[in-house]
Amino acid sequence: MEYYYFLLFIFGLLGWFIVTDESVKKAFVYLTDFTLTKYRMWKWWLLNNPKNPIVKYFMWRRSMKMAKELAEYFDEKKINEEKQNGS
Repeated sequence: MEYYYFLLFIFGLLGWFIVTDESVKKAFVYLTDFTLTKYRMWKWWLLNNPKNPIVKYFMWRRSMKMAKELAEYFDEKKINEEKQNGS
């Protein structure tokens, strides 16, 4: 007997229990929701954890870009104020 017949039997039996028994259906739904939520939490933590060096680099790059933009903004503001006061 090949292993895929065994897997087909196991999944068929599991499907039969899910369809026929309400408590097994609820448990299956809760379990799939729980595993999906845990996966999303793990994925979020992996992509947003500041201990991750890639995330550190992304945060540094974003901070440097924002600092450059702010420096340009305040330099322009200072030049405009000097033009207004000088005129």
